[in-house]
Amino acid sequence: MRLAKYIAAAGICSRREAEKLIFANKITVNNQPVKTPAIMVGDEDVVAYDGAVITPQNTTMRLFCFHKPKGCITTERDEKGRKSVFDILEKHRRKDTNLPRLITVGRLDYNSEGLLLLTNNGELSRQLELPNRGWIRRYKVRVYGKIAQSKLDILQKGICIDGINYAKVEANIDRTQGHNTWVNMALREGKNREI
Repeated sequence: MRLAKYIAAAGICSRREAEKLIFANKITVNNQPVKTPAIMVGDEDVVAYDGAVITPQNTTMRLFCFHKPKGCITTERDEKGRKSVFDILEKHRRKDTNLPRLITVGRLDYNSEGLLLLTNNGELSRQLELPNRGWIRRYKVRVYGKIAQSKLDILQKGICIDGINYAKVEANIDRTQGHNTWVNMALREGKNREI
């Protein structure tokens, strides 16, 4: 198994974050520092993060549902110092010492609220995020103003905005209330800022 995948499967972090740990000299294999994530490791190898031995086999995979409130981010670190879901989880970790280190499955924007999945397994997070897995992501979106269903139907074919191609999106008007229209949206891709 590739080293970054091994670290992710142990629930330490995502593959991308694992690569950063490797480049920061935080990972050793068989007591030797590694400089590249492009190495293979197996059961006979001893992989350590900051001196603590890690192994995917000793980690029970867990999946958590979390209601993300508005006004917090889904990343662990924010250059603006905003509250994150991990700040909220840290309060619970103090009460429940069995709560493992968690990784988000996807993201919700700062002003979005709703179901957020978290796991202690980086590989599971990656598999759930991949668009080719076909997971449908559903959103209820408030749009300022009125919009015709015929305009939303165009999204069924997919669109290109500013050179970025977006796959088809199902969008249906739920209701109009005052100056707001509520739209139910379903998509499979989940690109950044797609909604």
